[in-house]
Amino acid sequence: MKAGKGMPNHTTPLDDIGPRQGQTQLCMKVFVQRDYSDGTAVRFQAHFPSELEGKLDQAAFSYTVSQLNTYFAEAEKGSCSTYCEGCMACLTAYLMYICSETHYEKCLRKVAKFVSEQNERVYMPRGLLLTNPVDRGLRVIEISILDQPMVART
Repeated sequence: MKAGKGMPNHTTPLDDIGPRQGQTQLCMKVFVQRDYSDGTAVRFQAHFPSELEGKLDQAAFSYTVSQLNTYFAEAEKGSCSTYCEGCMACLTAYLMYICSETHYEKCLRKVAKFVSEQNERVYMPRGLLLTNPVDRGLRVIEISILDQPMVART
């Protein structure tokens, strides 16, 4: 997002939950890794983590991962409009991006909205918090278990 457009930066629901903000650093986290089986495109594994057993049903988890994978596939898909966007950017010395968003940025905005909605409807009521993969460098999907303290590793 462009900061000058009045759009907020990519924020996680952590910024909106106030008192729980400090708790997320000390709680248990579950990470869903990237799936590189079909190349380097952004795609996450659909394997249900055992740590979420009894906290989240598998269908809700599968839906979340499937939708995220769909949004990222859409973002990386080449089409006539994305090629024209690239040509126009090159012709204008990339100045066009001062006043318009790229296709990829629009898709990332959809991802942020989806993550926020999933947190409100599915994850937060169950004591979980889904973190936007963009905030983790598109490496993992992080799910914090807010009611479980982090176990010290020895």
